[in-house]
Amino acid sequence: MRLQGKTALVTGSTSGIGQAIAEAFAREGARVVVTGRNAQRGQGVADAIRANGGQATFVAADQASVADMRHLAKEATDVLGPIDILVNNAGIFPFAPTAQVDEATFDATIATNVKGPFYLTAALAPQMAERGRGKIINITTMAAHVGIPEMALYGATKAALTLLTKSWATEFGPNGVNVNAISPGPVRTPGTEGMGEGLDQLANTLPAKRVADASEIAAAAVYLASDEANFVHGATLPVDGGRIAI
Repeated sequence: MRLQGKTALVTGSTSGIGQAIAEAFAREGARVVVTGRNAQRGQGVADAIRANGGQATFVAADQASVADMRHLAKEATDVLGPIDILVNNAGIFPFAPTAQVDEATFDATIATNVKGPFYLTAALAPQMAERGRGKIINITTMAAHVGIPEMALYGATKAALTLLTKSWATEFGPNGVNVNAISPGPVRTPGTEGMGEGLDQLANTLPAKRVADASEIAAAAVYLASDEANFVHGATLPVDGGRIAI
């Protein structure tokens, strides 16, 4: 098992891509902190991981709250010990024409998609650097690299996380911390159900001509979290069916 003995914290792991990553990490031997806003769903994910022979615990947190991010970092460390792997996955994606985005939505998206990961990383990355090892994986999106109608705000926040990936790689890499990102294309999750046929229409623009399963994103996360990726720093791995290649 590639993550045996490691401790991983996966934000937004109560469903979708985050849940798939948490489950994949547990299968690879990691002790996993499941976290998100929905306690019922989160506890269910942690229970399912344990029922399948893995190790997991749930800590409730809202990524839009800096106080919650600092509490999460402390609670996760207190419960399972030093965090070896951090996955900044939680995010919101309000799709709308620019002129229809109100200030509350703008602020909430920035807080959840940029401020939360920034302060959670600020709490955990220095500890990794002190120990001389660690993995940080940021989940972005193909919309951070190509212009897509009605995704300006969402894409901009993930573009910020893409730049943070590079900056953190230069800041923490010299002390043994690998910071990388995964850029997914359209993925079928509970969060994208609202897109309806639009998700398949978006997928039809890809060379792959299909929607991804969350497990395919999780497989990339396992690689970046493992020792196999020890020489990978500041990279964004596209798992997007070929979208940003064309």
